[in-house]
Amino acid sequence: MVIVGEIHIKECNTKAVRLRFFLKRSWRVKYMKHYLTLCGLFLTLMATGCAPALIGAGAAGGYKVATDERNADGMWDDSAITTKVKTELLKDHMTTAFQIDVDTLEGKVFLTGVVETEQESERAVEIAKNVPGAKKVTNNLQIGERTFGQSVDDTVTGSRIKAKLIVEPGIRSLNIDVDVYNGVVTLRGIVDSSDQRKRAIEIAQSTSGAVRIVDNIKVQNH
Repeated sequence: MVIVGEIHIKECNTKAVRLRFFLKRSWRVKYMKHYLTLCGLFLTLMATGCAPALIGAGAAGGYKVATDERNADGMWDDSAITTKVKTELLKDHMTTAFQIDVDTLEGKVFLTGVVETEQESERAVEIAKNVPGAKKVTNNLQIGERTFGQSVDDTVTGSRIKAKLIVEPGIRSLNIDVDVYNGVVTLRGIVDSSDQRKRAIEIAQSTSGAVRIVDNIKVQNH
């Protein structure tokens, strides 16, 4: 009986190892597909000369000087406010600053990301409101968690949206910041017309991986 038991245990262990290998292989295949998707987008944009713009926008997470509708003083003030908010979030023991994305547009601060509790979300808003120059704080923070896998999915979704905006006629894509957290897409920036705003939202809505769209786009002079 003991011998049979040992054989049974070994068989179970072997099946467990095979299962773990299968899951790891499945996980690798899934995210290799995402990686290849990103590479495909990059190569396509390289052919059109737009890849540096896409990479720059994704890395900076903000609005570009070359096409920005704000004047130089306005952009400088917004940058200073964003930096100050991020600094205060880092100093605060209640907030996880690296999970909170901060953008400022004409003195209006936008908080985007995923935090663990409602208290942390409220604390982040309080910190942003107390920063000199902040006129208004828009809280787009989600309560919950974001897995590594979801983070990869969000990166792919954001890249797809940005790529579509770049090749869309009549839209200055670098004026529109795209953030994606758990499938929730936040669009933020300044455009010339309501039609451009509507089209940017339509592009985001039609993109695979987008669960919901948060519209923080402002139409110039409105």
